[in-house]
Amino acid sequence: MENFETQDGSRTTSNVIRVGTRKSQLARIQTDSVVEMLSKKFPSVRFEIVAMATTGDKILDTALSKIGEKSLFTKELENALERNEVDLVVHSLKDLPTTLPPGFTVGAVCTRENPYDAVVFHPKYYGKMLDSLPAKSVIGTSSLRRAAQLKKMFPHLEFRDIRGNLNTRLKKLDEQQDFSAIVLATAGLSRMGWESRIGQILSPDICMYAVGQGALAVEVRAKDEDILRMVSTLNDLQTVLRCIAERAFMKRLEGGCSVPVAVHTVIEDSQLYLTGAVYSLDGSDCLKETMQTCLFFTQEGVEGPNDDTQHVGITTLGVSRNALNAAERLGNELADLLLSQGAREILVVARQLNDAR
Repeated sequence: MENFETQDGSRTTSNVIRVGTRKSQLARIQTDSVVEMLSKKFPSVRFEIVAMATTGDKILDTALSKIGEKSLFTKELENALERNEVDLVVHSLKDLPTTLPPGFTVGAVCTRENPYDAVVFHPKYYGKMLDSLPAKSVIGTSSLRRAAQLKKMFPHLEFRDIRGNLNTRLKKLDEQQDFSAIVLATAGLSRMGWESRIGQILSPDICMYAVGQGALAVEVRAKDEDILRMVSTLNDLQTVLRCIAERAFMKRLEGGCSVPVAVHTVIEDSQLYLTGAVYSLDGSDCLKETMQTCLFFTQEGVEGPNDDTQHVGITTLGVSRNALNAAERLGNELADLLLSQGAREILVVARQLNDAR
């Protein structure tokens, strides 16, 4: 291993850093953006990208919520990390379970892009909005969360599963007559340079987003201090705190892609606001609440490289532990509030109905 310097003169060790990623075009774009940021901070380091297919990439004829696998888009990448075939892995944070396998941690959460969902319309419906589509128009989405919220908001529409990467789904929309529109993450469309295809961005009062949506995560081996220090330079403080609250909320609810759970977070004037909701599959039952907490951006008790403390799978060096604890506690307390109101019953029924479909 060789020493190398960061731009600020601090040192770490490495030779070649191997970066694991999924093979899809979007995953490669996301990984390239992380590698570019790291290359600017560590100009003496050479980064090699190792692309591989995951279970979620291979199974395209089944809805994500039906496969019953928690690590659909991450397991193969984590196996490579465990075997030391790669040194770090870039994920969409929303693909990462709230509990990571032993020995792994998220060492960085990059600045979040627009987390909202977007509607892409069939060419014949350019200029339309969801509420102006004809009755019985079919909307494609593989997300129970999106479908549950939109069924309640737009009862005149029908919803059907659509799988595949962004390229495949857009091709199905444009070249076939099966769908009037599809719902995708705004961040993914933006990263692909396809903002012009966005016909409508769904505000939180229409459709709240998925836990971690819009944020990129860098997963590393928890004991690999040099790599952890290196990737920690990519952390965005506000994104980290928002996503810790969201992931804590999801974890306490025992949620996942097989149940409709949605969130919305905002930081204003050192206050973190978390709105969370659970839905029945058809959106008719919904529990939704908002809570807030004060964040302390002091350096008291900051995380160090030898700390084993993780916050819902995330290790954040150099950040006030007070703020991290407050964010995680907020997610837990909001989940407990919804559970006290009957959230578990809604989620159990939703999971059973989804399994029976």
